[in-house]
Order: sequence, then structure tokens, then C-alpha cells
Amino acid sequence: MGDGATGFIPEGQKSVRTLYFCYLLFAICYTRSVMSQPSIDRKELLKTVLKNGAFTSADVREIRLQPGQQSGRHLHPCAVLGYIVDGTATYQIEGEAEQILPAGSAFHEPAGAIIANFGNASDSEPMTFVAFYLLNGDQELIQML
Repeated sequence: MGDGATGFIPEGQKSVRTLYFCYLLFAICYTRSVMSQPSIDRKELLKTVLKNGAFTSADVREIRLQPGQQSGRHLHPCAVLGYIVDGTATYQIEGEAEQILPAGSAFHEPAGAIIANFGNASDSEPMTFVAFYLLNGDQELIQML
């Protein structure tokens, strides 16, 4: 009944070998596909401390300032994280030095901090940024001063 000359493999061993072969084939294919993909580059743009960490929602807005346009003195009741998509921004928290933020820069406006100015540094090109308002309940996004 089970001599090696006939090539007979008992049914239980046949399913184990098939399962092992399928697993081995999957592992080889998976490893090749993972190894052939380029690595993902994760560039740090901003690391900041958010002091009032109770957030219930986020409101994300794309904002476009025309050449030379400035926001004026304001504050946000909520923390704001931002990213300059295109152009160059000027950014100044009251009492601190003005910062120049080129495209690709990230920034943090702490909740309640007075922003002396945020604006487009260029008199000829528009500036676009994305603002992430981290909200706790129903809050206004901005309060002009």
C-alpha cells in the first residue's frame, strides 16, 4: 500500500505538504514585493507641544492670500497647525521675532496666543497654506483684534 515506488503519499501528508508549499510560495512573493518597493520618506516638518490636548474635532482649510495680503492682529481660541503649500509667509507671535516661512514649512499657532501678523511675504505672487484647527466643541476659528 504505501511503497515509494508507486509515488503514493497518504492523504493527510498530501494536504500538509500542499499547505506548506502554498505558504512558502506566498512568503517568497510577499518578500519580493515588499523588497521591490522604494522606502517611504518621512520628513519631519514640525514637532510641537499642544498644551490643552482635549480635541473633539478638526477643521482643515486651504487659505489663499493675494500678493502682499496680511491677516492683521488676531488670535485663535483653538490650537492651529499650518503648512505652507505655495509661496512664502511672514509669521509673528506678539513679543517674538518675525519668521519667514517658505513653501514646505509648517507652523503652530497656540490657542489664545496673539498673532501680531500672518501674511504673504510676496508683493507679486499669491501664497497658499493649509490650516488645521484643532477644536474642542463648537469654537470660532479666529478672533480679529
